[in-house]
Amino acid sequence: QLQLVQSGGGLVQFGESLRLSCVASGGNLGNYAVGWFRQGPGKDREAIAGISSIDDKYWYEDSVKGRFTLSRDNAKNTVYLQMNGLKPEDTAVYYCNAHSFLGTDYWGQGTQVTVSS
Repeated sequence: QLQLVQSGGGLVQFGESLRLSCVASGGNLGNYAVGWFRQGPGKDREAIAGISSIDDKYWYEDSVKGRFTLSRDNAKNTVYLQMNGLKPEDTAVYYCNAHSFLGTDYWGQGTQVTVSS
């Protein structure tokens, strides 16, 4: 069974950067659609970036477009989320996700990102 382990995150100031990592074991991430979600205080979990497993197209939610970059290192079975120009409204718990062709979702354990103004 696929397992995802996240690292990165923490407390930063407005305008600073962070990189989140998500390492997979028990399967090849290249066989999954992968993405990043976040859940802010009092909010629902939302998808913010992803890669299609069919055509390798990248997509970003409007609020992070141009600031966040998702990347994948197949050799390390790892996906990353580079976050630049962080804002207080980016404060949330961030989750990596892998979605199989059968419709199964796998989640990382979550990482807190806090941006102070």
